[in-house]
Amino acid sequence: MSHPEIPRPGKLFLSILSSRWDFFQEELLCRLSRLFGPVDFKSPFILLTETDYYNRELGTPILRRIYTFHPLVELNRLPEIKLATNKLEEEYLQNTKRLFNLDPGLITLERLVLATGKNFTHRIYLDQGIWADLTLIFTRGDWVDLPWTFPDYASEKIKTYLRTIRTNYRNQLTKT
Repeated sequence: MSHPEIPRPGKLFLSILSSRWDFFQEELLCRLSRLFGPVDFKSPFILLTETDYYNRELGTPILRRIYTFHPLVELNRLPEIKLATNKLEEEYLQNTKRLFNLDPGLITLERLVLATGKNFTHRIYLDQGIWADLTLIFTRGDWVDLPWTFPDYASEKIKTYLRTIRTNYRNQLTKT
């Protein structure tokens, strides 16, 4: 028989996509820090080349930046976090189009789970209309993509930053 156990908190991960960073970056980061705590990791800009899915709405070229925040968060907060980022996207709409795409998730030692409002075969319902997308798993010493992993998250350029974030997270866990 299994015995219920509360998991350790996760590392809040946020990917931001936009072609118009100059219009919001400083203000948005202040707002995100008020919501989630100080930024403790920021990637350089990463050109999105694996898909054109967002081009019509966000424009081109689309650049991604990955952020993480301090402190760690309880895993059951993912729906609340996704709803907060959805609200921010809506507040910055321009002519019914998003200025940016906010993609929150949680990193644990075992996985990267992204939050989404869209159901699909591999997604697990959490709460408040939000689903958990198991995007990557960490096994045998590295990030491994799954058949449904988005091509950009399966790329080596993203996994490089995820390795650093996971190491930072592991170090943060040992201090708590």
